[in-house]
Amino acid sequence: MTGWVVIAGLGPGRETLVTPEVRDALAEATDVVGYIPYVARIAPREGLVLHASDNRVELDRSRHALEMAAEGKRVVVVSSGDPGVFAMAAAVFEALEAGPEAWRALEIRVLPGITAMLAAAAAAGAPLGHDFCAINLSDNLKPWALIEKRLRLAAEADFAMAFYNPRSKSRPEGFARTLEILTETCRDARPVLFARAVSTPEQTLRIVPLPDCTPDMADMRTMVIVGNSATRVIDTPRGPILYTPRSA
Repeated sequence: MTGWVVIAGLGPGRETLVTPEVRDALAEATDVVGYIPYVARIAPREGLVLHASDNRVELDRSRHALEMAAEGKRVVVVSSGDPGVFAMAAAVFEALEAGPEAWRALEIRVLPGITAMLAAAAAAGAPLGHDFCAINLSDNLKPWALIEKRLRLAAEADFAMAFYNPRSKSRPEGFARTLEILTETCRDARPVLFARAVSTPEQTLRIVPLPDCTPDMADMRTMVIVGNSATRVIDTPRGPILYTPRSA
């Protein structure tokens, strides 16, 4: 087959954080597939067809990309951040596994990007400097009971934690419950980073002790990073630096 699929990460927002490898793939593409706001980041050009779709149709989007590649098209499936972190790479491979045997002969590549977790951590200092985990707080694709279990176990293990999709208008109660679980389990005033619109002109960083956190501090554009019991804040004239010692 002459067609191919590239699953690419566009980074957290700033165009300078898109890797040269991803730019090269987009320059070769005949078709770009992705969630509406991510496809909107791709500049139109002659010979390129943009296929934007809703965020709840990941498998349909993946099948469409594989079908076009099987027809000989060069398809880039775009995600924000890194495509392998709560994004499209897993969806494409799920569609591949369930699809026609012929799809398995396609060239499929995953090109990494800078995910919001790493961009937020870098903007604040180094809160993920020791062992950490990432948890998606959306219960669209998994039951809330499983999220609660993972939250408790991660807190008991004293991981630093990065939370994706913390709070939306349709599920405002999830992040409130998350804060309750962390307060009950951690029983301290470890720092929590609320990093909104990271790497864009609207970026804001806020470091708050865990007992003072409230649900309204987060929305879907916010990356929340909870330190472990050893995470520290250094006050400087240019603002606070948040870091977790490697010896923690």
